[in-house]
Amino acid sequence: MASVAFIGLGKMGAGMASRLLEAGHQVSVYNRTAARADSLVRRGARLAGSPKEACTNADAAFCMVSDDAASRAIWLGADGVLAAELAPGTLAIECSTLSHGWVMELAAGVASRGLCYIDSPVTGLPADAAGGVLTMLAGAREEDLERARPLLAAVSNRIIRFGAVGAGTAYKLIINMIGAVQIASAAEGMALAQRAGLDPATVADAIATGQAASPQVVRNVRRIVAGDHDRNVVFTAALRLKDVEYALQMAQGLRLGAPFGELAGSGLRELCGSGRAQINESGIFEVAASR
Repeated sequence: MASVAFIGLGKMGAGMASRLLEAGHQVSVYNRTAARADSLVRRGARLAGSPKEACTNADAAFCMVSDDAASRAIWLGADGVLAAELAPGTLAIECSTLSHGWVMELAAGVASRGLCYIDSPVTGLPADAAGGVLTMLAGAREEDLERARPLLAAVSNRIIRFGAVGAGTAYKLIINMIGAVQIASAAEGMALAQRAGLDPATVADAIATGQAASPQVVRNVRRIVAGDHDRNVVFTAALRLKDVEYALQMAQGLRLGAPFGELAGSGLRELCGSGRAQINESGIFEVAASR
């Protein structure tokens, strides 16, 4: 079994760290809010006071945080992962959804230390993380991915390699922007149905079994009907907007227009700007219904 550092115990990270523990690995954890580690510590995890401390004698370091700024602090801070005395060949596994530019910069810094960077954002919900059925979207050298596979298998039931480092992040940003477009479009359709006097529950049921159905659409039209955007939040408007903005940055760098992504982003930006950044992303319906 491996000695693993796990940094970031949000809704996804906590479930992933739990799966590594259940697989028998020695897990050291760090989170800015230490109390989030309590249940893991009770089950045998070691609580560290910093990312650097968590990585002591680690064979692999996982990171699962919200954005570029958090990732920079975790990896490059004075007490960050790269401040630890990691052995050459240690696996650096970044599972966060980050900008493509930062991932490439980070990967270069990791490689300069003689470590092996695995670009591996995930798809799935918190329940999937807890159940070990995430999909890992990998960008890595094949030989590095093979070394990481036993650890990734503890938290996922599918690993897709898209190519070299950065390819996993590129795909994750693409699908998260597609998801944003689907959700914004579904919200607009539900607003139109409301104005037309249609029964929202009937519309949602019909959408779920029709050609426009997708997991994103079905889940969010159900939330729109329930109107529970501020309860049981699965994915916030702020996080979806962050992913769209990273995707648009990537598109700009590749000299490709992304007008549908821009439109979805504008709706999310309006929602977040109204002080509701932390409600569920389905709350974009409120923007659509007010236009």
